[in-house]
Amino acid sequence: MSNPFTEFSNYLTSAVEKGGESTVIVDARKRYPASGIAYADDLVLTADHVVTREDIKVTLPDGKSLAATIAGRDAGSDLALLRLAEKALKPAKTSNDVKVGQLVLALGRPNTSGAQASWGIVTAITGPARTHRGGLLDEYITTETTPYPGFSGGPLVNTEGEVLGLNTSGLGRGSALTIPAKVAWRIADELAKHGSVKRGYLGVRTQPVEIPQAARKSLKREQKSGLLILWLEENGPAQKGGLFVGDTIVAVAGHSVSDPDDLFASLKSDIVGKSVVVEVLRGGKAENVNVTVGERK
Repeated sequence: MSNPFTEFSNYLTSAVEKGGESTVIVDARKRYPASGIAYADDLVLTADHVVTREDIKVTLPDGKSLAATIAGRDAGSDLALLRLAEKALKPAKTSNDVKVGQLVLALGRPNTSGAQASWGIVTAITGPARTHRGGLLDEYITTETTPYPGFSGGPLVNTEGEVLGLNTSGLGRGSALTIPAKVAWRIADELAKHGSVKRGYLGVRTQPVEIPQAARKSLKREQKSGLLILWLEENGPAQKGGLFVGDTIVAVAGHSVSDPDDLFASLKSDIVGKSVVVEVLRGGKAENVNVTVGERK
């Protein structure tokens, strides 16, 4: 008779082995090393906060060590992309199929003794949320897994060993969270192409305000609040585009804006330097203003 507990244990062991094939050691800080995930055959995705030195060494699952350089980094999302001296990695297989209550494993390879793991369930999938490092995560995952020392930069995997996201303790002020693969890989792609992530800005200071009922009719949609412009940067994007103090921003590039996080989220990298329609309420009436989005430095 088969033992269900043994079978369950074997499933977990197999998941660790599969996920561990793309989990590496990242030695890039003064303290103990951290972990990383094979993004491509010569690129490693890791947590930005664990990269504090220029002399970087990456150790592969087979024990081979290779020098690495920074291909790109983004403090706002706490992600860094490292380029190896040669193509020697097995890229991770990712999955975007993650649900609350799902059994997952956090993996790390903080030393040469082998992959380490902890397990638990997904407790929440939430977002968007601003990070204390000046970025915005469209989504993030929290779990019951234990973030042992050196796990930052390592993967969260499912029971098939597929990577669901990258674990980091650098965004939650000490508490660990997971950047979903669909978010992390999109940012990594931008880092591989440009070395950084562009973030847009309008050059405004705003305050959330309630939209009067009469003005809502002018919008021809149900939206209860917008952002009242209190200040404009001199010669900034908003002022150059024709926005005024007293305007209420209600949409940017077709995305409704009700609070500062909505505005932050609407200014994505793909519209930086481009002219977009900013919908405002001016004198109680809806107007469209074309504004060229600036790049936040």
